[in-house]
Amino acid sequence: MSTELAVADRAWVTTSPALDCSVETVICIPSFRRPKHLRLTLDSIAAQRTERRFAIVVVENDAAHCESAPVAAELLNSGELRGVCIVEPRQGNCQAINAAFETALETFPNAQNFLMIDDDEVASPDWLERMVQAAESSGAAIIGGPVWPNFDDKHKGGLKRHPAFAPAYHASGPVPVIYGCGNCLIRRAVFERLGQPAFDLRFNFLGGGDHDFFARARRAGFRFFWVTEAVISETVPSTRTNLGWIVRRGLRIGAINYHIERKAAQTVWSRAAVKAKMFGLVPFSLYRFTRIVLREHQAVIAMHPMVVAIGSALAVLGIEPQPYAASKIAA
Repeated sequence: MSTELAVADRAWVTTSPALDCSVETVICIPSFRRPKHLRLTLDSIAAQRTERRFAIVVVENDAAHCESAPVAAELLNSGELRGVCIVEPRQGNCQAINAAFETALETFPNAQNFLMIDDDEVASPDWLERMVQAAESSGAAIIGGPVWPNFDDKHKGGLKRHPAFAPAYHASGPVPVIYGCGNCLIRRAVFERLGQPAFDLRFNFLGGGDHDFFARARRAGFRFFWVTEAVISETVPSTRTNLGWIVRRGLRIGAINYHIERKAAQTVWSRAAVKAKMFGLVPFSLYRFTRIVLREHQAVIAMHPMVVAIGSALAVLGIEPQPYAASKIAA
């Protein structure tokens, strides 16, 4: 389906009064069934310590109930924040993110910096300033920062070291690539080079569209930079700290890894090699389990490479989770 048709089917909810479309920085927030937390997210954006003019684009991705749109409209209409809110009727992770970036690119033609934060996250007061400063000083096209978990169950603090929750890097500076868009800044040139839709819809319900996007950006020659001080915190409910959820998360990561590598493989032989690699990772993961359990003394952390490897092998067989289908999302 063409981008033009998708845009035409989106509903414009509200625009803040006297919207300045000449801003150079836009924050994109896809939202799905988290109206209470979206308010916390937007409050944290309104509290940013910066002199820079910026706008927001909020995408409501639950067209049937639209619980998030009134929250965004309230802050936009009051003038507390400036920007727009739209409804993307096509449900799914990639659909919502693409709607946010496409709307931002078209509505703010002078914007060069496009940040993203999820609707279950809260930005630290200097987040925007540190991200944009890093883009300007480093010359990198893509900036990433840490998302630290804030567990509802305070007894789960040990999971901060689990790969499902821990940031990819712990020091500021150039990095090979980043993996998630929950705390990122992307320069306009990246979208122009990679084309639309930015996030491949094949990852719409599996997740991993961001990982795929950044992998393509790396192959295109764009540079990445990490800002440890540009902190975002993510609210993690107790439903996401039980063993079942952690295992499903690992299986999903494994499936994403397989699809990204298979997508990059251009020949029959290279695709066969990818499949062989995915099955070969399973026995190797047993060795990694032993090393990690001796270091961390937590089986739930040590088992992560095994679960990821199994997820990759299952994806080769066509078995994979679909966590971003509406029927699988409770909140």
